[in-house]
This record gives sequence, structure tokens and C-alpha cells, in this order.
Amino acid sequence: MASVVDAERRFEFPNILISVHSPSSSAACPPPPPSSSSSSSPPSFSPSSASASSSSSSSPSGKSEVVARFIADGDAIQLRFHQANDDVVVEFDLGSSQILALSPTESICIDNFHSNKLKRSYSRAVTMTFRTEEESQSFHQAFEQWKCVGSESGAVSQLEKGFVSTNISKFDEKIESASAKMYFHYYGQLLHQQNMLQDYVRTGTYYAAVIENRVDFQDRIVVDAGAKHVYAIEASDMVDYARKLISGNPLLEQRITVVKGKVEEVELPEKADILISEPMGTLLVNERMLESYVIARDRFLSSDGKMFPTLGRIHMAPFSDEYLYVEIANKALFWQQTNYYGVDLTPLYGSAFKGYFAQPVVDAFDPRLLVAPAVFHTLDFSRMKEEDLYEIDIPLHFVASVGTRVHGLACWFDVLFDGSSVQRWLTTAPGAPTTHWYQLRCVLSQPLYVMAGQEITGQLHLVAHNAQSYTMHLTMTTKMWGAGAEQGGVIQMSSGKMDLKEPYYRMSQPQPYAWVQDQQPHQLMQSQCEQETALLSQDVSSSGVISTQGSVLMPVVLSTLEQNVGGTAIVDEAAKQFPTNDHS
Repeated sequence: MASVVDAERRFEFPNILISVHSPSSSAACPPPPPSSSSSSSPPSFSPSSASASSSSSSSPSGKSEVVARFIADGDAIQLRFHQANDDVVVEFDLGSSQILALSPTESICIDNFHSNKLKRSYSRAVTMTFRTEEESQSFHQAFEQWKCVGSESGAVSQLEKGFVSTNISKFDEKIESASAKMYFHYYGQLLHQQNMLQDYVRTGTYYAAVIENRVDFQDRIVVDAGAKHVYAIEASDMVDYARKLISGNPLLEQRITVVKGKVEEVELPEKADILISEPMGTLLVNERMLESYVIARDRFLSSDGKMFPTLGRIHMAPFSDEYLYVEIANKALFWQQTNYYGVDLTPLYGSAFKGYFAQPVVDAFDPRLLVAPAVFHTLDFSRMKEEDLYEIDIPLHFVASVGTRVHGLACWFDVLFDGSSVQRWLTTAPGAPTTHWYQLRCVLSQPLYVMAGQEITGQLHLVAHNAQSYTMHLTMTTKMWGAGAEQGGVIQMSSGKMDLKEPYYRMSQPQPYAWVQDQQPHQLMQSQCEQETALLSQDVSSSGVISTQGSVLMPVVLSTLEQNVGGTAIVDEAAKQFPTNDHS
């Protein structure tokens, strides 16, 4: 289906024909659906024209003025197209049909059926052109209503002027409506799309991954970016801008089909060879679009299809940053005032102090702040289950390179485009060219003291919540250094709980690094920096990167830049980022 009916929306049917027939007569119009009131009649629609196509030679062809009627025939729900003389041009079983919007006033209805007599399967399609966008929307709404009536799982509630489906998609089950509304509103604005498109590391990497792996796109069907054909799935109002952009580039009109809706809800007429999307958020997982990416894989990708990106890695390392720690702690000093306009604020100081450290920090930092080589946790998008993203457990184990105070855990991510010709990485590592994702740091309210060579262990536990983000539980532990430590010693532990949806956007560039106390550049630290630099130079810097996080405009950009790549593509709406609060 093109969209799932909003359970709180009442359906109005303006400018439609109403007729009442007996179900026993072929000329009759059916009774209303079971959920509607006895006084309501089935709606009819008058597309300005309709053309039908079928694999059967007996199917009607050409264009003619028709009336579309939804018919309840026993347990079956049918959609019939009638000519002016009431002859049936073609009819569809809604149980096996789907509808896609081609433009604001043009749609296509596709029916797949099997002939037991001929032992063959057939597909039929009718292209409909409506007089107004409002009539088109009314038809889509009625299609989904009646389709739910005929489904055993469809739950319908009676309303004054029609009926409403209480079925909700998997996305709606997981995500609170207020968060989703803000999310799609944010990504429906051009200024935020521009912010993502101008992240040249991101955009250039996507472009390079496609161009360098033309063999994966030639004569392929793709969801999201340039090929023989592209299906661009987008749930926000950015759909309208995408269609306008496509209409202004005639070479793209025949290659890109924009479908409005969520990947959990829409239907496509064919499987895709490649799924290309940008579902990454802060710390890779923020906004929970990776789940939609995996769902799109299961619903739309052929068994031997490819995913761009193919896998992602979350990198983590302990860090020391006295400036940052003092900056956060000082924010709570306001609440230590004992006479603020006659009010003692100190009872709230502890809560305020805890609250400021509950915000993960998003900024770009100097990689020399890291006090141990990083470890990483891999998410394989091509194999993982959606449920694997509900909770993510990452054990931590480091060996300190220097003696210092550890203020928390620094995190960043990279993703791999595993093409047949070239493997290309997109990295957000510290020291690499800065992206709109920056890096993320979890700052502990109680720092740890470590010596060079001392082990640091712990756990990072991420739990998804319905505001499209994660609650982060961080624990870091060290064994005290000195005499008696080998017999067990004393455990030094610090923990914190952060909300990934509510970060502190520091957004500063790396500050000049000042060595303090016994900190010295350590050979292991140099090794870590060299590893990150090598990763960047090998996988990113050889060509530009198109990084349009979740932008439905990405397939338009990619198709424009590379007109010679053929194939069919599907654009995943999961490729979006929201300010949940994620400036990706």
C-alpha cells in the first residue's frame, strides 16, 4: 500500500458519485462495508482518464472516461472501473492489489493474480489521472479503507462520515507520534537538506561508492540512487521538492519514481538489486533509522542484492579532557546560589549537576585526547535482524597509554560500501575531515585515575526508546595501581546514564592540546592516530563523497552526476536524520 491510514483521521469523499445497488445484480452496487453505518453508501470516483495494461490480450487498452467503484461482494472487496454506460472496463481484487502515486494527480493500480485454469500468473495495471490532487488523495484513502475491510487483520471503527482503520505500522508501534511528526517536519525543509548535501565528505563518499562500482548499478533496480530505475521512498514533505527537482531535469523523469510513505508501509512493483540509503545518526544508531534500513532490506531487496552501506562500526576509546569536564561541571554552579532573588537554589544543585552530565557531548575533538587505542563494535546491515537494534551491548577493554585522569568514553563511527569493484569507507573519526555527525563523548561525573599500562574495562549498553533514540548506560572500571593490586586491590568504578536524543551540541573545532601532569605522547597513541589516518587516506580521500543523510534529494543528485549508470534503484526513506536532536 502507498500509505497506512492514520487511525485518527476521518475520511471525507468530495466530488464523488454515489449509487446504491443490490449485491445480487451484476449492475448493482454493493452494500457498505461492515463497519460503516447503514445510511452510508459506497464511494465512486471519477478519474479524468484511465489506461489499462495487462499481460492478457483480452485486457482493455487505451484511455477513456471511467468511474471507479469499490464493491463488497461477499467477503471479497473489488475495485471496478466502469464506463459511462456502466460497462465494466476492468476489475481488481483489493486483496492482491496495490496502489502507487506517480504524481499528485496520477496513480497506478497493480493487481497480481493466478489463473488455476491456465496455471499461470498475471499482472495488470491501470494508470489513473484525476482532475485534482484532492480527488487523488480521496481515492488513495478509500483504497486503503476498503482494503482493510477485506483483510482478516483489518480492524475498522465506525465514524460519522466514513470509517477508519486502527491498523498501525511497525514504525508507529515503536515510535511516539510527536517524535515522528517533528522528525518528518524537520526533514521536509530545504535548509536542512542543504546542510546534509553540503557535507562533502558524506556526499562525496556516496558518489564515489556508486561511480567506482558501476558494475553493481548497470541495468539494476535500485532503491535510492542512480541506476536503470530508482524508487525514492520518502515520508516527509520533501517528496514535493524532489518531484519538482526531477521535473526540472528531464533526463531523470523516466528513471526516478518518488513514492511517498514509510518503508514499513509502502509497496513496490518489483524487487530491487541495490538498496542505497543514509540511515546513520549520531553514534550511528540515533534516530533509529537503521531499523527501517533493515526492514527495507527484508521487504524490497532481492536475495542476491547489495546494500550501500553494507556494515557500520562504532569505535570507542577513553579520553582525558580537563577543559570539557570543568566546562560541564561549571554549568551547575548557578544552582549553588543561596540568595537568588531571595530563594536558596542549593537544594537543586545535585540534580542539576547530574543532569548536565547526562548529556552526551557532540563536537570535534583532538585525537590526542584519547588515552588508549580504540576498540570497535560491528553492525552488519546485510545480516542483522531489526530486533538486534533494540538493545546493543558493547563490552569495553582498554590498556591506558598514559597516566592521567579519564573523563569518559569517546565514540565515532564509520560505514563500509562493499562494492564489487571497490570497497570504500566513510569515517567520522577524530582527526579526519569533520562531518555533520562530528564525534560524541560520554562524560563521567566522577573521573577515573589511571597509570600507563593499566587496564580499563566496562560496558556500554544502549537501549532503544520510542523517541527515536537510545538511553546510554556507561560503566568504566579500573583496578587500583600499586602495592596489593595483584591480590585483588581496590576497584575504581564510575558510571553514568545519558540520553542520546538530548546531547550537548558543543560543535567546537578541536582545541589546542595542552599536555598536563605526567601525560606524554605515547607510542601506542601514535599508532592509534596512524591507524585512523591510514583508514581515512585509503578509503575516503581518493575521491569526493556525497553524504546526504536521509535526503530524498540524494538519488536526484547521484543520477544527475552519473547519467551512464543503468539499473533500478530504491531510495530508502530510512536515509534521513533528524534533530532528535541530531544535526545529521
